[in-house]
Amino acid sequence: MKDYLDITRSTSAGLRELRKDVPEPLAGFSQLTREAMKDGVLDKKTKEFIAMALGVAARCDACLGFHAEALVKLGATRQELAEVLAVAVQMGGGPSLMTAADAMSAFLQFEAQKPT
Repeated sequence: MKDYLDITRSTSAGLRELRKDVPEPLAGFSQLTREAMKDGVLDKKTKEFIAMALGVAARCDACLGFHAEALVKLGATRQELAEVLAVAVQMGGGPSLMTAADAMSAFLQFEAQKPT
């Protein structure tokens, strides 16, 4: 089983190193992310669900981890995520089904870390 807590930690470490070499582009990406993900007509949780579905489509493990972590923090439920993943699978077929299983695993790993 993939360890999404470790995947997000190691990716974050790599991003910190990359930021040292190209701070301006990464600052621009961070600003884009803040603006795109803030509450608007769509709330943050809805936007994170969209990002998770796109992470499934792109088969991006780090994306699955980061968006699973955000969804847990935003109070998303397993059932909400399952419905989003069903749509991602409907659009992407078998390969998306395999990645959707990973997305659920990532969510459950972060959910298990959440204080009760």
